Amino acid sequence: MAAGFVTALTSSVGSARDVDADDRSRLERPRRERSRGRDSRARRGGRLLLRRVLLMIPTTILVSLGIFAVAAASPFDPLTAHLGDDYQSATPAQREAIAAAYDLDQHWLSAWWNWWVALFHGDLGWSSTQGQAVGDVIAQRLPFTLGMSAAALVSAALIAVVGGAVIGMRRGGLSDRACTALAAMLAATPPFVVSLVLVSTFAVALGWFPTSGARRPGDDYSLDGLVTHAVLPYLALTVSMVPWLLLTMRTAVVEATGSDAVRAARARGVNGWTLLRGHVVPVSVLPTLALLGTRLPELIAGAAIVETVFGWPGLAEALVDSAVALDFSLLAALAIGSAVLVLLGSALSDAAAVAIDPRIGLTA
Repeated sequence: MAAGFVTALTSSVGSARDVDADDRSRLERPRRERSRGRDSRARRGGRLLLRRVLLMIPTTILVSLGIFAVAAASPFDPLTAHLGDDYQSATPAQREAIAAAYDLDQHWLSAWWNWWVALFHGDLGWSSTQGQAVGDVIAQRLPFTLGMSAAALVSAALIAVVGGAVIGMRRGGLSDRACTALAAMLAATPPFVVSLVLVSTFAVALGWFPTSGARRPGDDYSLDGLVTHAVLPYLALTVSMVPWLLLTMRTAVVEATGSDAVRAARARGVNGWTLLRGHVVPVSVLPTLALLGTRLPELIAGAAIVETVFGWPGLAEALVDSAVALDFSLLAALAIGSAVLVLLGSALSDAAAVAIDPRIGLTA
């Protein structure tokens, strides 16, 4: 009888252990499934990024071909950039000699091919407008453009995410109507108009900031001087980037507040900032993230206009000068570099969206 009792007790303990093991297995199964889901989305994002990078190669070649073709069809004469005031007094023989010396008389297809050959040998060519090697021009001007553009893009994204979330949660209210109307108005305003308004108001009328450049004439570059001169172009570039991002975030928040997940959270008593941070923003920020990559062309175009208006010594200003003077070496390097940046930014934003949101099914 004692033996039977011991056997029953042992069997009961074993059954309890089996039940505990089954419970732990059921609890761990969702964790493993979530982990596999995250790994699967990360792999999908990585595959998408790899495919986009491979597609960038033929796209970049075609873009470069188009740049040289369009530049060759331009009505501008590149000799005017080389001769300057001596262009009118130069004889036809002198013009032909200068054109041959700078390879300006070659067909655009030959110029395109020679540029790629030189690029693979590490030679970006010589800039006729800047009077120095293209590599040196990029090295000197890139920090100005990169710093300005990155600061404006980050600021615009933060303003759009926070502002869009707040007004989206208050749909139809006074703040929503006012911010939406202001964003629509700014979206329709060209960046050069915003730049001129800022210059006329804060530089000319109030005298708070300098009108152009990145330093005082005769001074060396300094942190204080750069910050003072950068305020107005930074504001102009940020203002030109905010509207579409803000409206996109606001629309995504409005859609998220009407979803079943948010309704369920409200039914559980979740409201206010807790609902916004935990349930609305994580879903709504994805469209804004995806839009960041597609708005890079606007950022580059806006930077070109803003740098030209404010005389900011960045690459965008050099790009405009090279296009007007048909400085093929500098024009090709900057235009193709901008195209690669746009393609890469779009690929990264799409890959990040696929890796984060399982509902997105992009494959190429």
